[in-house]
Amino acid sequence: MRRRNIALTASAGVAAGALGLTSMTLPAGAQSPQLPQVSADELVASVMESDPPALAGRITVHNELGLPALPGAGEAGELLSGGDKSMRVWYDGQQRQRISMSNGSDETTVVDDGNTVWKWDSAERTVVKYSHGDSSRGESGTERPDAGTPADPSELTQPSEIAQRLVGKLRETSTVQVDGTASVAGRNAYELVLTPKPNERTKLREVRIAVGAENRIPLRVEVNTNGSSDPALRAGFSELSTGEQDAELFQFTPPENAKVRTPEKPEERSSVPSREEDPDSGDGNRLRTEGTGWDTVVLSRLPENAMRSSAGDGEQSGAGAAESGETGVRAMAERMGSPVSGSWGHGWVINTSVGSAILTSDGRVVAGAVPQQVLIEALRDA
Repeated sequence: MRRRNIALTASAGVAAGALGLTSMTLPAGAQSPQLPQVSADELVASVMESDPPALAGRITVHNELGLPALPGAGEAGELLSGGDKSMRVWYDGQQRQRISMSNGSDETTVVDDGNTVWKWDSAERTVVKYSHGDSSRGESGTERPDAGTPADPSELTQPSEIAQRLVGKLRETSTVQVDGTASVAGRNAYELVLTPKPNERTKLREVRIAVGAENRIPLRVEVNTNGSSDPALRAGFSELSTGEQDAELFQFTPPENAKVRTPEKPEERSSVPSREEDPDSGDGNRLRTEGTGWDTVVLSRLPENAMRSSAGDGEQSGAGAAESGETGVRAMAERMGSPVSGSWGHGWVINTSVGSAILTSDGRVVAGAVPQQVLIEALRDA
């Protein structure tokens, strides 16, 4: 969303907060709002150009993706795992924003003051300070993929950001239509639906975006899968008010005795090979994509130390890893996945209702909202 990377909206169920789905839906027996007719092209244009006003709200996410909480992924991994989550968001209508997510007595707060992004973790009493010049890279030093998997939890929770990414990526390979109306957080909305064309190989049935009738901003995103009537992911506003926000919300001073650090610059880390370079020449974890549209897959390589077991030898497998309680990436794949092999090597595949992922024994990772066979073809052709 360019400057509008706003806490905007509940994005996607993924990051947000699955909080109170009941407030996101119409009560039993309620009628869908009557709104003037609008074309699918008009709504697509609205999503791609949406520029939210100053606002405050609560984002809720209901997540049935079937993903585990990824070791070492922090709150991003927790948000992507199943369940209901919630966060508060504030946006000044220009660039500054604030996101706050509670976990019991602990809280994670992200404040963008227009020049610097501050991330406060009350449990660890740590502050991570990012300059806007570094915002195109994640903390790991890897470039964000063009197709855009969100690199931090704040992006995972913004419906407008998520909607723009999905529509931008999928509209050329989709049938796009307006399918009625809805009420989200007390606001009338149009339902924009993207359905994969017949030649797309994907586990997804549709992406449904509720676009506000008043300001034409995405208010909720749903991802639906084949074989289920319930969304695998639903994220959106459960509360929303627009209007000028207190400027102090977008200021941040590190608490007393907090540890403040700045992420290392990419050149200060191990070199990351380009796509043309030999992936075995370093610990390259650069993300890249193969394919277009719904059957796009993401490929990467984990650092060598991520493939070691907690015992340090990286060799314990299967039941042994589960019995020992190991929580590394490889141990998780062995515990949750099934062995798979081919001309590309061997590893473990994890299948969920929305997609598949393969981790190879040498640390390659390939994932997408696709059947297992698409991943195997990507590994074979890489």
